[in-house]
Amino acid sequence: MKVILRSDVSGVGKRGDICDVADGYARNFLVPRGLAMRATPGATAQAASMRRSRDVRDAQDRSAAEAIASKLVPTRITIPVRAGTEGRLFGSVTTADIAEAVATQTGIEIDRKDLRLDEAIKSVGEHLVPARLHTDVEFPITIDVVAQ
Repeated sequence: MKVILRSDVSGVGKRGDICDVADGYARNFLVPRGLAMRATPGATAQAASMRRSRDVRDAQDRSAAEAIASKLVPTRITIPVRAGTEGRLFGSVTTADIAEAVATQTGIEIDRKDLRLDEAIKSVGEHLVPARLHTDVEFPITIDVVAQ
């Protein structure tokens, strides 16, 4: 069955896409939850307008993310923490701490979920933390962890 997606559905497509899915999946899951509607000739015109609005919004989000990236890449974010004599921290530096430090030192608000940190930082020194603000915009933030 051909359906038009009303919102992003993982594994199927994005908002405004015309997708061919199994009849049962469309009847029992997508349509009752309001995630999709049947693809009729009138609805395909509506899908085209949904795709255009999605593309415009995506372009705006991408340009905003690139502007933030161009400001954050050359800056060094310094985070003072308590540390022992050998450079190990008492505790750790998490993505929430990094997002808060970025906001206070640069004035740019970043969601902690946009920062990709495999493990919390537990040592003094310079660390590169990758950030992904958009699916196409990923950049490193230089974090300098210093002992208080």
